[in-house]
Amino acid sequence: MCVHVSAEDHAHAADTDSGPFAVYEVAPGVYVHPGRHEHIDHPHRDDIANAGFIVGEDCVAVIDPGGSVAQGNRLREAIRARTDLPVCLIFNTHVHFDHIIGTAAFAPDIVSGAEVVGHMGLAEAIEANQAFFVDAFAPEMHTEDGTLATLPLPVRAVGTQADFDLGARPLTATAYPEAHSRTDLTVFDRKTQTLFTGDLVFRTRIPALDGSVLGWRDALAALAALDVAVWVPGHGASTQDPEAALGPISAYLESLERETRAAIEAGQSLAEAKASVAVEAAQDWELHEYNHARNVSRAFRELEWE
Repeated sequence: MCVHVSAEDHAHAADTDSGPFAVYEVAPGVYVHPGRHEHIDHPHRDDIANAGFIVGEDCVAVIDPGGSVAQGNRLREAIRARTDLPVCLIFNTHVHFDHIIGTAAFAPDIVSGAEVVGHMGLAEAIEANQAFFVDAFAPEMHTEDGTLATLPLPVRAVGTQADFDLGARPLTATAYPEAHSRTDLTVFDRKTQTLFTGDLVFRTRIPALDGSVLGWRDALAALAALDVAVWVPGHGASTQDPEAALGPISAYLESLERETRAAIEAGQSLAEAKASVAVEAAQDWELHEYNHARNVSRAFRELEWE
């Protein structure tokens, strides 16, 4: 199902649509499938991240094909329902399963010449995690015929920034130092000023820290300096409001950093910090009961060695 809505309409549609694989046009030629806010143990954990694609005059770019081969296939079908143009680029914004496993569904496109693009550290991260993905996400890794997929490695590695063109549709991919993860990448459609942030931006669902709290705050400051018309986060509804995109996550990470430092200076143990740090700030986010303590643990281990 393809529905034309504004980015702000999508904020409502993402929460209310009951279609099997809804896709919304958040800017001309820019499409987003909104992920669900579910825990990693939920049966639909393969559909918790936003997936998207951008249609140019010559070809299509895919951004984060989802958390399973089946999810990637649904995205391919959504693309085919919108255009006959070939897929030429597949951007992986980082290594986490909910964004990347669906890349395997685009194997036919890769054989036909589509290139997988990622952070310069992504190929190594995928290779290091292949066995983990198979062990932890075997159902998501299986194809329709029952065989086990292998995740394609990126053939275009972005060190700092790289430009691409879909045909009258210039894109810029930017790689970041360790932030949400060690392999964060954004994709900017210069024609509509739409930014796919990957998991550098979460909305509604609590941010998950798998990298550096300090680096993440630096990355958000860099994003805030950009001229963006539509923000497509890794999780949560797209928006045209930069404060809605960046304000809540920046405030949460600031509280996490500040209160973790205070806990360390007060001589608290990690267990004590988990029970006290940024507890109030975490209440504003869905799934905080699952992920906040882990965020405190990551921040504590980073900041105690400053």
